Amino acid sequence: MQWIDIQQNTPEWEELRVGRVGGSSIAKVMANYGKAFGKPAQELAERIALEQLQGKAVGSNYTNEHMQRGHAEEPIARDLYEKETFSEVTNGGYYIESEDVGVSPDGLVDNDGMIEIKCVIYSVHFQTKRREAYDPKYKWQLALNLSASGREWIDYVEFCSEFPKGNRLFVQRLTRADIRQMADKIRHRLSQFKVLVEQNKKIAIGQA
Repeated sequence: MQWIDIQQNTPEWEELRVGRVGGSSIAKVMANYGKAFGKPAQELAERIALEQLQGKAVGSNYTNEHMQRGHAEEPIARDLYEKETFSEVTNGGYYIESEDVGVSPDGLVDNDGMIEIKCVIYSVHFQTKRREAYDPKYKWQLALNLSASGREWIDYVEFCSEFPKGNRLFVQRLTRADIRQMADKIRHRLSQFKVLVEQNKKIAIGQA
């Protein structure tokens, strides 16, 4: 595992992500665990195969309203997290776990923690507050970020600017012990996914 001190969304950061499964894509790999890969995972394997062969990103740089909100509000959420937890957040950088896997946390905390920030609309924040837990769809991202980084804990940080002051932030911590079983499943599934990527590489160069 290697950590690189680099800022998110820079050209250099984008280059590091080429050909790798990351936190934002691991859910596609883990979907239907124990069964055949679904269409999203198959398409991801095709893209990663081409990126590994050519050493550059393929496909569109898709953005949507939720992603734009995240870019705009993430610094606000980070500052509020620091104030409410009395901690200091430093650059998350990029962790290269292997030639196939890398993660980019939204920030590092102290010597052994990290954070993943989600900036959401009010309806999503209401659901989180009612559950008193993060949305399960993020569990694989949180688990991969933590296991691939070697850190001891990760805080899921959810921020909603539309809520009243004092209740805009939700924080839930997961430790390495909490994600141990998920991490084992991720390793197993990624080994299967690598086979799929290699199959697609052979097709791409005409050796299938």
